[in-house]
Amino acid sequence: MKPQHVSPITFLPSGKSANVPNGVTILDAARRAGIHIATRCGGKAGCLMCKVHIEDGSASSLSPPGEAERRKLGGLLDDGIRLACQAKLAGEAVVSVPEDPLKAAIRKRLEEAKKGEEDRLW
Repeated sequence: MKPQHVSPITFLPSGKSANVPNGVTILDAARRAGIHIATRCGGKAGCLMCKVHIEDGSASSLSPPGEAERRKLGGLLDDGIRLACQAKLAGEAVVSVPEDPLKAAIRKRLEEAKKGEEDRLW
């Protein structure tokens, strides 16, 4: 049996990382690292919810985009955006995972509320 190559992948902004076998999708690697990446289509490149940003220098550590990914993302590929369900690890990579929109809205409201409380203290 051929030995399997394992590569590290780091997820930003959390800084969590995992060592995963090459050929594993970013989505599966994220799950192994305890990182939630939203998806509704079950990894079929249908919902576009699992978009991630590939940090500089990491693009060559991933499989090239397939037809479905090229069709869905178009010019976003040039901006370093990939679908976590489609891009497969082929070497050490660093990936930025966008904040969940609901969590972002809640965080923003909490920050505004906290700022309002601080303003009232003065």
